[in-house]
Amino acid sequence: MTDSAAISAGDGAGTGTGTGDGTRAVRAGLPEPVKYEPTLPGPVFAAHFHLPGEPTGPYTYGRDDNPTWTLLEQAIGELEAPDQADGEAAGPGVETLVFASGMAAISAVLFSQLRAGDAVVLPDDGYQALPLVREQLTAYGIEVRTAPTGGDAQLDVLDGAKLLWIETPSNPGLDVCDVRRLADAAHARGALVAVDNTLATPLGQRPLELGADFSVASGTKMLTGHGDILLGYVACRDAELTASVRRWRKIVGAIPGPMEAWLAHRSLATLQLRADRQNANALALAEALRARAEVTGLRYPGLPDDPSYKVASQQMRRFGCVVSFTLPSRERADRFLDALRLVDDATSFGGVRSTAERRGRWGGDAVAEGFIRLSAGSEDAVDLVADVLRALDESAG
Repeated sequence: MTDSAAISAGDGAGTGTGTGDGTRAVRAGLPEPVKYEPTLPGPVFAAHFHLPGEPTGPYTYGRDDNPTWTLLEQAIGELEAPDQADGEAAGPGVETLVFASGMAAISAVLFSQLRAGDAVVLPDDGYQALPLVREQLTAYGIEVRTAPTGGDAQLDVLDGAKLLWIETPSNPGLDVCDVRRLADAAHARGALVAVDNTLATPLGQRPLELGADFSVASGTKMLTGHGDILLGYVACRDAELTASVRRWRKIVGAIPGPMEAWLAHRSLATLQLRADRQNANALALAEALRARAEVTGLRYPGLPDDPSYKVASQQMRRFGCVVSFTLPSRERADRFLDALRLVDDATSFGGVRSTAERRGRWGGDAVAEGFIRLSAGSEDAVDLVADVLRALDESAG
């Protein structure tokens, strides 16, 4: 499936909902219309609520719930929900919990589900903060096993595990694993499955549809797309599992502010537009970089010759906005980044303004010194490609 074909497949009607991705994104989580009221109510700033009598209403205290979160959580749940075939009975609804950051969401799943003596399987090529999580899990008496994302290598260390943590595509290496295959194998062994869906977003991949128990993401990245808020979420279809994650959120208080939640919900309306533009730009950049002799290790799951393309094309609707590649040296990479004019030298990814960085500067990823992670923004593709190629020429020395 080509990138454009993947977009078309994810965009068209014909699902049980009768709506495409654009319609879902624009309408997600909106309340029923009320005359003279805004279509998306503004943020509710409240630490407490009027509460006469017994506390039986939905809102009691600001650490537990907020009307602004409710609408955002409903919206994300609608985007994460598996498609239904025409005539198919609806399965369990998706319940979503929002958090102050992606790491808060990740921690909530891991630490709410695991106890001393349990074993967990993590990717050894995942998000940079996972080694810190591993240290904390180990300190709590939890056995941590790791394996690469590519080739479904985590299958080899599943036996006896309580939870399998998948990150696909992996960050920053962009390897892809077969979520359904891993989920089936984990469930057969009695393990839960969580998927970090940050890079793909719900418009690129729906882990719950592929068999995962949890879909977890940093909303800081492409979901909200403007580089101005921190946010995370956990989506789940099992009420008991959701309740345990909700309890953890209450205990640690890792809650988003109402303004952040409102900004995130507002941003969802353009998610499909941004995703399509940024995915197309990423593919254009990958194709241009493929022709450069100084570029090695080029990865983008949407390239037909990428090692992950076959699996990615089977489970992803869109291939993401991130391209990774390696330049010959740290010095060459730094000169390249300095020469860019339309691409900001910044960490994170998924924003409407393109960003790139030399990942080795952080010291936590097992990458070469000249390794570049580039996140394609929403600029005109011809301008973006021209800027990158010019910077490569100028950085040659």
